[in-house]
Amino acid sequence: MNDALHVIVEPELFGSSAVLAFEGWNDAGDAASLALRTLVDAIQGVPLARIDCETYYDFTVCRPEISETADSGLAIRWPTNEFRFGSIDPDRELVTFMGVEPHLRWRSFCDCVSEVIHRVGVTRVIMLGSYLADVVYSQPVQVTGFASNPEELEQLGVAASGYQGPTGILGVLAERFVAEKLDVVSLWAGLPHYINVRPNPRGALALLQKVVESLEMAIDVGPLHHSAVEFEEKISRLVASDPELSDYVKQLKRREFAQ
Repeated sequence: MNDALHVIVEPELFGSSAVLAFEGWNDAGDAASLALRTLVDAIQGVPLARIDCETYYDFTVCRPEISETADSGLAIRWPTNEFRFGSIDPDRELVTFMGVEPHLRWRSFCDCVSEVIHRVGVTRVIMLGSYLADVVYSQPVQVTGFASNPEELEQLGVAASGYQGPTGILGVLAERFVAEKLDVVSLWAGLPHYINVRPNPRGALALLQKVVESLEMAIDVGPLHHSAVEFEEKISRLVASDPELSDYVKQLKRREFAQ
């Protein structure tokens, strides 16, 4: 076992799937990470394993944070990579992984992720990401993706992305998992590049709804839906108050209508 991998418990899981997200390049508007955190809260996920950050990060790029403790001392918060697990229903468990995209030794990092996935018997992995695009902020968030079984995308109403080019850790892990014969679904929310507001609950809600549908599970998305409505109202006021931004959005709408 890789020295950076720390297994906390080794439960016997049944019918388990996994959902992964990473902060950083793969997480525009913090949409993917917010979707996963909402899911972890819903299943009341408890710690399963973690990957130590020392080997995989340049701390001048992703700096640890310092804060004051209750007794006036100081505490350092390092980048975290944590597996958790909880129940979808009485017969199925769900494994989650929230991490920060590493800067170094990606293949070794993927070894750690893969080891945990296989140790707990996960056979299906859903990966969440978000990216910036020329999209109209008020239109429904478009989710595109990739699946080892293309029929799964069709069932979810998700268009295949067809993306080729520079990739993040999600792309590397997806290729790894497919080679290991796991069932892989990668879901990406396209968010407006001209709205620099984080987090984006509309993107998170779009991703979470697809995850819930894919896993055939029931969770309360009401609070996230409420945040998404408030977010859209806030952005509408922002766009209306900025003539240049408003003109740009009108151009996007005309372009979309012409297609």
